Amino acid sequence: MATEDPTSKAASLVGQEYEVEVGSVAHGGHCVARTPEGRVLFVRHTLPGERVLARVTEGREDSRYLRADAVRVLTASKDRVPAPCPYAGPGKCGGCDWQHAKPGAQRRLKGEVLAEQLRALAGLTPEEAGWDGTVEPAPGDKLPPGEVPAWRTRVQYAIDEEGRAGLRRHRSHEVEPVERCLIAAETVTELGIERRTWPGIAGVEVAAATGSHDRMVVLTPRPGERLPLVELDRPVSVMRGEESRGRGGETPVHRVHGRAFVRERADGRTWRVSGGGFWQGHREAAGLLVDAVMRGLTPRKGEMALDLYCGAGLFAGALADRVGEAGAVLGIEASQRAVVDARHNLADFPRVRVEQGTVARVLPKTGITQADLVVLDPPRAGAGREVVTRIAGLGARRVAYVACDPAALARDLAHFRESGYEPRFLRAFDLFPMTQHLECVAILQPARGASTAQ
Repeated sequence: MATEDPTSKAASLVGQEYEVEVGSVAHGGHCVARTPEGRVLFVRHTLPGERVLARVTEGREDSRYLRADAVRVLTASKDRVPAPCPYAGPGKCGGCDWQHAKPGAQRRLKGEVLAEQLRALAGLTPEEAGWDGTVEPAPGDKLPPGEVPAWRTRVQYAIDEEGRAGLRRHRSHEVEPVERCLIAAETVTELGIERRTWPGIAGVEVAAATGSHDRMVVLTPRPGERLPLVELDRPVSVMRGEESRGRGGETPVHRVHGRAFVRERADGRTWRVSGGGFWQGHREAAGLLVDAVMRGLTPRKGEMALDLYCGAGLFAGALADRVGEAGAVLGIEASQRAVVDARHNLADFPRVRVEQGTVARVLPKTGITQADLVVLDPPRAGAGREVVTRIAGLGARRVAYVACDPAALARDLAHFRESGYEPRFLRAFDLFPMTQHLECVAILQPARGASTAQ
């Protein structure tokens, strides 16, 4: 939501400094404070209980609230540590929100945000949502303060006007050039993307398969520029860029590397994921989420299941394997590239089909009026009331909702409650260490006495 009217003639407060006491954490990677006049201030690079000098980065005299950075810490929290990354801090890279917090404190802050969103938007306490209040670290990520888990297997570098690779600054299109991203997996770092210049290139995307050296590099040239021949720092097969003409509104990209996909392993299967296709960025995420979803759904032989927003088919494949030859699975995905991957990945399941299009448009056209199980893994904005109402009308015995945004999750849980579904349990995972983000899996079931079939 915009903080100000672009036509307003009110004076800008950018650069104004306030000495403030910092209050609770808020959704978005910042904490809440108030100016001496009582105006709300969302402050980054601070922690609850601190006293800081906050410098306004966005806002005018008529703004409902202001955004600010903590440029000096006057009284530090016991949870504060020196940021391990030299690019973390006011005015620098916007990718990591909590580099200055101990790992345990990061998870606690994320848990507080999730609890508040559940209360405010879903009307649920953590207990009512079936959540014990913990945010679980991924295997291998529970490290001492000062050590950073190199978890990120997918990195999108922005390229500045001088051809330097970097990452975007917070709420900005400006590029912060970096020599190394600490949270990037070693198989990404060793390609040397940050150590060379990229004239004529707007972006470089790297995808590194978990547990192998299977990697893909995708280049997006600037408008009107020709793609150069690229040599990377590691011995990978390199080819002159080949255009992949996107359809359905997808951005055309150019690729260098031997092929336009990587092979991932999860749930005992190999998954092809093309450039521009979705796969969880954390090296452990796919396995953790499949396990949580399948444990929650307890699929049975012969059941009918839906995988909505199915991507490359991860959950659809896991469901198909468990419902067996007598069961059936339908996947729906908007991205044409992802649908091609999903159909390839699921070709050995004769009772699985994947349809291309938005869930809101395709689901009503399938003719399906009943399902036993539903998995939905919507984009950050969530599924929305229309889709939730239609899912609830299928009368599924259980629904698994995979969410990367706690506010969207809470809003959709409220819609499910209106449609007769209640949470059975919820788990939260810290699959984005050093950032504000977390991943949740909520398992829902029909409320007692509720009639869900429509």
